[in-house]
Formats: sequence, structure tokens, C-alpha cells
Amino acid sequence: MYDAALTEDLARRAAAGDRAALERLLAEVRPEVVRRCGRFLPCREDAEEAAQDVLLQIARRISTFEGRSRFSTWLYTVVANCARQKYRELKRRAAEQPVVIEPAEHVDPRTTSVIAGSRVDLLEALDRLEREHPHLVAPLVYRDICQLEYAEVAERVGIPLGTLKSRLHEARKQVRPWLAAS
Repeated sequence: MYDAALTEDLARRAAAGDRAALERLLAEVRPEVVRRCGRFLPCREDAEEAAQDVLLQIARRISTFEGRSRFSTWLYTVVANCARQKYRELKRRAAEQPVVIEPAEHVDPRTTSVIAGSRVDLLEALDRLEREHPHLVAPLVYRDICQLEYAEVAERVGIPLGTLKSRLHEARKQVRPWLAAS
């Protein structure tokens, strides 16, 4: 885990235009970004690609970080958005260019990660939730995947704590049968 106080300081300085602080910030958060992207994307290479997208977004958009909330909250928003975008891109690419799997390359289900499968199921469920109940996605992603505190999620989403808890309950209720059916 990175040093939160150092990261917050670097983020404030980078947002104010300090290029050296930005470079150090990117180096400091990279391992955490890769780890967080890995929560969304089952394949390490995909998580690495998403992490690169996150670091690029941080570099491009750090000036929009106003310091009203913690940098970590802002960072997790960027991580969640980039990882989900990478998943959509991979899904679209797979649909456009179906791959023929040679028998020798066929995956043995006994050696396939259960975690990887559940992450794909979760991403599919999030896509469906976004289509059917878009207002429920952010609370679920921030609390259950990014593991932010309830108050931090409420602040990030811009709703009262009670409303957040209600939406989170509803999101979990919606997603549960979709995950159970997978």
C-alpha cells in the first residue's frame, strides 16, 4: 500500500502544476492502481493495460483534482471508470473478431481460476445494471469493489448517506440473481 499522506501531498502539488510531483505521484500510485484494476479484470495483462490508461488519465486530468475529497477517492473513480471501459473494449473487440480456439489451446476448467470467472460475471452484471438501473452502478462499484467507506461513497456520488445505503441495497438485490445464474 502506498503512503496516503505522501500521496495526498503529491496530488495537491501536481494539481497545482508541479511536474516533478506528478511524476513521483504516478510512480507512487502505480502498484495500487494495478492491484485495483486487477479487482475488475481477471487477466493480468488486461489489468496492466487498464492501469496504464488510469495513469494516463491521472497525468491528463490531475488539474481537475480540487482537493475537496481525498485523492484516493478521486483515484478510485478513475480506476473504476478505466477498468470498466477496458472491459467493454475487450468485449467489443472479441465480438468483432471471434477467435477460433485450437483443441491444444482449449482451457482446462480444472485449472481455470474461479475468481477470474466471477470477475467476468460481475462485469457482465455491472453492464446489465448500467443498462437497467444506471443510478445504482456507482454505489455498488465504489463500496463493494473499490471498498470505499460509506461516507466517502456518499460524498463521491453526491447523495445523502441514507440514500446511498438504499441504492446499495437495491443494487445488490438486482445483481445477486444475475451472479447466481452464472
